[in-house]
Amino acid sequence: MSELIDHLAELTGFRDRDVLDVTLVGSLREILHPRSVAIYRVTGDPGEERWTTRARLGASDAVAAADPAWADPQTLPRLALFPSRVRALAGEAVVASGANESTHSTFPVESDKGVVGVLEIETDAPLPDESARLVTSVLRIYRNFQCLLDYSERDTLTGLLNRKTFDDSFLKLTGAPLAARATAAATDEAVPPLLHWLSVIDIDHFKRVNDNHGHLIGDEVLLLLSRLMNSSFRFHDRLYRFGGEEFVVLMRCPDEEDARQVLERMRANTAAYRFPQVGTITVSIGFTQVVQGDSPSAAFERADRAVYLAKEQGRNCVRSHADLVASRGREDAPRTGDVELF
Repeated sequence: MSELIDHLAELTGFRDRDVLDVTLVGSLREILHPRSVAIYRVTGDPGEERWTTRARLGASDAVAAADPAWADPQTLPRLALFPSRVRALAGEAVVASGANESTHSTFPVESDKGVVGVLEIETDAPLPDESARLVTSVLRIYRNFQCLLDYSERDTLTGLLNRKTFDDSFLKLTGAPLAARATAAATDEAVPPLLHWLSVIDIDHFKRVNDNHGHLIGDEVLLLLSRLMNSSFRFHDRLYRFGGEEFVVLMRCPDEEDARQVLERMRANTAAYRFPQVGTITVSIGFTQVVQGDSPSAAFERADRAVYLAKEQGRNCVRSHADLVASRGREDAPRTGDVELF
């Protein structure tokens, strides 16, 4: 029992989701001594869902394996390739025979939004009932802790990620892939094309909405806009509310034109939507490429200056930092004492 308590203490001692998943599979490996233990999550848009490996440890592995955050979704296995995992997504544990006379016990991994993945344990023989109950209990603690992380990381009004999570996400999503590309280039290894983009979305004349309709209607506009963002962007894009009417998106796109098309879709969807009592609103969007060695504040500042260019040029449009540089004929300096354009 003391060993289990020690593992639970370790499991809930982290605030990083990647480390949390690695700790979970490591703890279960030490307690159950299986052939392997892994967490798989469901990613992708409806009809195109895939399995992504969050953490996997074999009996003798020193380091957990995982799919990188920048993995091309098309390279990940489709849900249908693993029927036992699909059955576990319905909410019940599934026991099935595996290769080499092994047994796979697959447990649903839940969040406050329902089942989001599975925990799969490969053993020489079926897990005893006591061990299965232990796994189920640990997963309940895991779920509760994930819910606490969601509460601390999410904006309470929109459900989008909040500002305080941005820096860590920025460095995690951009630093590791950029370093991997540099290493691969040095060894002449082929790497998948990868560029990160940061965009800032600002609602045009949002102060008028609050002044004319009140803050409750203003909050409804923010909530509905967040839903438009969820439907307009891809599943792997990271969406943040920075406060007020300002939103931020971290994206992966192969080039600037692709990034612009994604952001144009968001702009057009917003302009076409009828907001109750308010009617139509528009957004101005600025974006920039994230470069190697970038800091969160530097990338945000470039995208924010591109937003100002969009507002100067009539609002309801998408402008990149490259557009801003081209319009100035040189690299622009950070703003000081700007005229209020919002």
